[in-house]
Amino acid sequence: MSKFSNHNFANQKALIRVDFNVPLDKSTFAITDDTRIRAALPTIQKILNDGGSVILMSHLGRPKDGQEDKYSLKHILAHLSNLLNVKVKFADDCIGVSATELAASLKAGEVLLLENLRFYKEEEKGDEAFAEKLSKLGDVWVNDAFGTAHRAHASTAVIAKFFPKEKRFFGLLMEGEVNAAEKVLHNSEKPFVAIIGGAKVSDKILIIENLLERATDIIIGGGMAYTFMKAQGGQIGKSLCEDERLQTALEILNKAAAKNVNIHLPSDSVIADNFSNEANVSIAPSNNIPDGWMGLDIAENAQQQFANVIKKSKTILWNGPMGVFEMSKFQHGTKAIAIAIAEATKNGAFSLVGGGDSVAAVNQFGFTNKVSYVSTGGGAMLEYFEGKILPGIAAVNE
Repeated sequence: MSKFSNHNFANQKALIRVDFNVPLDKSTFAITDDTRIRAALPTIQKILNDGGSVILMSHLGRPKDGQEDKYSLKHILAHLSNLLNVKVKFADDCIGVSATELAASLKAGEVLLLENLRFYKEEEKGDEAFAEKLSKLGDVWVNDAFGTAHRAHASTAVIAKFFPKEKRFFGLLMEGEVNAAEKVLHNSEKPFVAIIGGAKVSDKILIIENLLERATDIIIGGGMAYTFMKAQGGQIGKSLCEDERLQTALEILNKAAAKNVNIHLPSDSVIADNFSNEANVSIAPSNNIPDGWMGLDIAENAQQQFANVIKKSKTILWNGPMGVFEMSKFQHGTKAIAIAIAEATKNGAFSLVGGGDSVAAVNQFGFTNKVSYVSTGGGAMLEYFEGKILPGIAAVNE
């Protein structure tokens, strides 16, 4: 049992850092995707069921200069109240008189939502005095915001020093994220395949290098695959390529060979004469793409090649799509990977999907419940797999 699950929050005010940075419709301010809010509900519910009260703090968007109506958390109040079946109170500030008085008068079973933390520059600066003011609102601090765990902000890390260790907790979402990531990174059953996609090698160098120490196989797809193709002397037409990373790509291939890690590059590609869903489309070997054409997805042979590797694996990490899946003509490769992962999971593999685009793809294709774990933290998960210490995790454990 976890520390959080074991703790009885009766008569305690739990100050919870959640990640309610959800997308809102620009004109109506209606929530267009409430995944992050729903992810925090089990943590909130457990505290309320124990007879505790809850004070929620979050950021929303990137306000530049103080208070901006479009970034106010009041826009999520009605929806949050419906989900919790509790009339959530709202403080029009996160510190100061309104927050202090509402928090002080909070009774067991009640929920208070504070205004956007980032209306104060001190939040992102990790200001100690600001963190101390926040800390005075609750008896215990719960970090359930994995999406911001890689930031050393006032509410995600600095605040911890104002609570003794026994009054600092990971929420259930954060625990689930950390356990899933730990399972893949440090307790993976072999064969372990990491599927790395996306546009740029430069975005994924650190994660690939860290995975070379752990994975048995690394599948590379998406735009970044063409930098590897060109580095090996291939013709890639006008496909995406980071010429300044050609040497890096060769070094990765050499390191992998030295460590007996199999690197899998797509044998063939769906190519287009334009970056558009209306473009003319053809198939070509990924290392022999004609001039004027670009690779925008992995083609059938590569899909089969990658699926065969995935289906033999016991541990699977997926970070990044195989092509421009937002366009219907170039989504088949990413979908084929999702199908293969779902099949491997059904046969007993542990699969972790993380990173904004991979998560969006899994949701879009309806595979969310067919993989072992879908991470809510894009940047945080990436940094975790790069081997970095995340401030939001360290703050609870210290």
